Amino acid sequence: MHEDIDYILYSQEDIEACVRNMGAQITADFADKAQDGIILISVLRGAALFMADLAREIHLPLEMDYMAVSSYGSGVKSSGVVRIVKDLSSQIEGKHVIMAEDIIDSGLTLTYLLNMLASRNPASITVAAFLRKDVPSQAPIDCPYLGFTCPDEFVVGYGLDYAERYRNLPYVGVLKPSVYAD
Repeated sequence: MHEDIDYILYSQEDIEACVRNMGAQITADFADKAQDGIILISVLRGAALFMADLAREIHLPLEMDYMAVSSYGSGVKSSGVVRIVKDLSSQIEGKHVIMAEDIIDSGLTLTYLLNMLASRNPASITVAAFLRKDVPSQAPIDCPYLGFTCPDEFVVGYGLDYAERYRNLPYVGVLKPSVYAD
């Protein structure tokens, strides 16, 4: 375990099993929709690892595309102001969109993105989130594919970062407060 991690929430084995099960469920649920086109979208950079692993577990033809947004500024909490840094390369009209999200925290960024994508007239939009923080002030988001509900702690690993560090950890752990305290 990395010295900056207080404790591990989800091991590499937990994550692999979670993503495998989620991929199997998506495969079953979207089997009759594949002919319309399925596009798996992730927001860079945090969800890139989750999306790559999830894509390998969805046994249907699909496209993959990426967006980059900024809503955190230099702090540890979302500012709520979303700025699109990189938009999709693909057209999503008439396709079934699966939004692969690393973590639903406040839900503000994801709500903004879902509304923006809905304006492009996809056949459907579904959220597949690796983590959802257990916070009372979270925006209401329907998330039929959810890996884990995690405590309201600063978590890193498996794509999640603090100051661009820890993304490559094979597990999800709680960062020691001394690392990010002012």
